[in-house]
Amino acid sequence: MIRIGILGEIGSGKSYVANNFGYPVFNADYEVSKIYKKDKKIFNKLNKELPKYIRSFPINKNEIIEAILSNKINLKKIIKIIHKEIRKKLELFLKNNKNKKIIILDIPLLLENKINNKNDILVFVDSKKKDIYKRLKKRRGFNPNLLSKFRKIQNTSIYKKKKSHYIIKNDFTKKSVKSGIKNILTKIL
Repeated sequence: MIRIGILGEIGSGKSYVANNFGYPVFNADYEVSKIYKKDKKIFNKLNKELPKYIRSFPINKNEIIEAILSNKINLKKIIKIIHKEIRKKLELFLKNNKNKKIIILDIPLLLENKINNKNDILVFVDSKKKDIYKRLKKRRGFNPNLLSKFRKIQNTSIYKKKKSHYIIKNDFTKKSVKSGIKNILTKIL
């Protein structure tokens, strides 16, 4: 099985690129949102750790945001609890897709949390900063302070680019992404 890890800045179009490969995708952000909605055990752990903020189940994303913005230690506490669960979900995904030729890992903190393997093929999604910011501002509930907190826990784009085997230029057109993916698949298959 070939594992392709998608790297890039928040808002660069990583999930869009991941979904266009045409292979099974493990989307960590989607898994986190499912955990917030359905996992009572995780709610109990978060509630115990952050009772002032995490008060109701299903977990309200605004409570998470409030906790993160009020204290930088809270983000670390949330990550510690959530990432254990995400790793379990990733293991299950890998087991369920062990016979697939390729799988795609759309995990924002792939390198930071050392989730990648040394044999993973890393693809950096390169987008212009102004395009990224324009897209992020359109997202429902966009919060520049929250964006800043998340950027602080991520490796720089320069580092991610250096670690990557391939770069896909994403100008937010299907054509640029499809052609970048085709080039990569041609080289690795």
